[in-house]
Amino acid sequence: MAPTGEQHLLSTEILNRGVETSGPDAGSMAFSVRVRRRLPDFLQSVKLKYVKLGYHYLINHGIYLAAVPVVVLVFGAEVGRFIREELWQKLWDTTAAYDLLAVLTFVVVFIFTLSLYFFSSPRSIYLIDFACFKPDDDLKVTKEEFIELARKSGKFDEASLEFQKKILESSGIGDETYVPKAIMSTENISTMKEGREEASMMMFGALDELFEKTGIQPNDVGVLVVNCSVFNPTPSLSAMIINHYKMRGNILSFNLGGMGCSAGIIAVDLANDMLQANMNSVAVVVSTEMVAYNWYPGRDRSMLIPNCFFRMGCSALLLSNRRRDYRRAKYKLEHIVRTHKGANDASFRSVYQEEDDQRFKGLKIRKDLVEIGGDAIKTNITTLGPLVLPFSEQLLFFSTLIKRYLSGTTKDKGGVTNPRNSSPASSSKPYIPDYKLAFEHFCIHAASKTVVNELQRNLGLSDANMEASRATLHRFGNTSSSSIWYELAYLEAKGRVKRGDRVWQLTFGSGFKCNSAVWKSVRHVEKPSTNNPWLDCIDRYPSEALSQSSQVHPVNFN
Repeated sequence: MAPTGEQHLLSTEILNRGVETSGPDAGSMAFSVRVRRRLPDFLQSVKLKYVKLGYHYLINHGIYLAAVPVVVLVFGAEVGRFIREELWQKLWDTTAAYDLLAVLTFVVVFIFTLSLYFFSSPRSIYLIDFACFKPDDDLKVTKEEFIELARKSGKFDEASLEFQKKILESSGIGDETYVPKAIMSTENISTMKEGREEASMMMFGALDELFEKTGIQPNDVGVLVVNCSVFNPTPSLSAMIINHYKMRGNILSFNLGGMGCSAGIIAVDLANDMLQANMNSVAVVVSTEMVAYNWYPGRDRSMLIPNCFFRMGCSALLLSNRRRDYRRAKYKLEHIVRTHKGANDASFRSVYQEEDDQRFKGLKIRKDLVEIGGDAIKTNITTLGPLVLPFSEQLLFFSTLIKRYLSGTTKDKGGVTNPRNSSPASSSKPYIPDYKLAFEHFCIHAASKTVVNELQRNLGLSDANMEASRATLHRFGNTSSSSIWYELAYLEAKGRVKRGDRVWQLTFGSGFKCNSAVWKSVRHVEKPSTNNPWLDCIDRYPSEALSQSSQVHPVNFN
């Protein structure tokens, strides 16, 4: 979602309380803001069609692989039969010609089947390395400085400043996040010039680091994918990169706009498709968002929330389908599962860019965003489950799901689960699979403290599993589609990624969309000594602030 837009599953409702009858504000309109602090228990109702969809993915990806053991077994049995009949003695008999022809025929079929599998199966896609942009320290602000700078800009009244202050206090964001200097200017900052300057600083900073780390020359890049939700100039951001680095003229370039915080995985999926179609190629994926260009200077409180959460950030990663890159790659792409709820009108308008009554542009967050986001996440992880969960977990999940289905558990019109009978089985909850058995590391989009806490509760994850998400939110804020790469950089800075480890990246954003990417480490990732955004502060995490962030307290802002 756009930096201003994914204000993430933090549902805000503005209530008109009428006219104040007393106090210093007597005679003026009074409003209260109610912030919903919990995601729904989205694993309490699972639709079988999404489980079925997950197995559809599995069958599509494994059909050729499943044929290989069958061919091997048949071939082994045939060879065994010939050995038992003393094949070598029969080669000189009158029937030897027939037996030899049968063997040669089977060998040809076996080789053909293997060739069909290797040429038809998807190419392995490797993540050679990635880089996360770290702004200069002069762009760093504390929460108090943020409010003071907003006050000095003259764009907000006291009520709006107080509202933003209360949001920041419960946001999970620390005092070292980065914002462009332009956002506190008294002038209009939503200009193309300001947007291009911020984009150049972040994209070129991340790409310079990526090219330095990998040794790849810009002219060697065959595919370029850039995603930025709200800021989409002409020429495009991808064209800016091609012009700056003087890339080759036949590069396949793509620019994704308006796709929200989940666009990072969408960009990886597009690069994956391009690499499947183009042999011996490398692809660069850049994920970012422009904070200044998306800044909202008005008074609509549902549009002010993005100002509080989004901060500067950009990631750049290098993907390759070349077999020789396996030795130096860090990760191999295992799965990508995408879920889009845009066909539903409520989902489509849950985060909506529009103008307020003062004609200020901003992202409107609807009050039902919590339920919409929970449904999209539930659908995505239900589809992903059959691809990644051990058989034991799938068996337990299905047994309790079928038991609950046969017991006749239904939902009334209000969405409350009611059994048709009073037996304990009818009200039992479905078994929640243990995703810790499928993954060693979790990079869940650092949208807000509320979202991180509620996903932890729903998925049954530990504080250690959510540490990277909480640390990223605290240190860098919500950096939109690039946040999952700051989280993976955190895990690498801690030296926790070992050979064979599986990493789950989960993102969600406007549309409404939820996407998952699964990576497998192909080697032990050493602690970085340079070119990592966490090097100057990694020893301070996990901190006491993260422990406090794991506690959820419902809040009403009046």
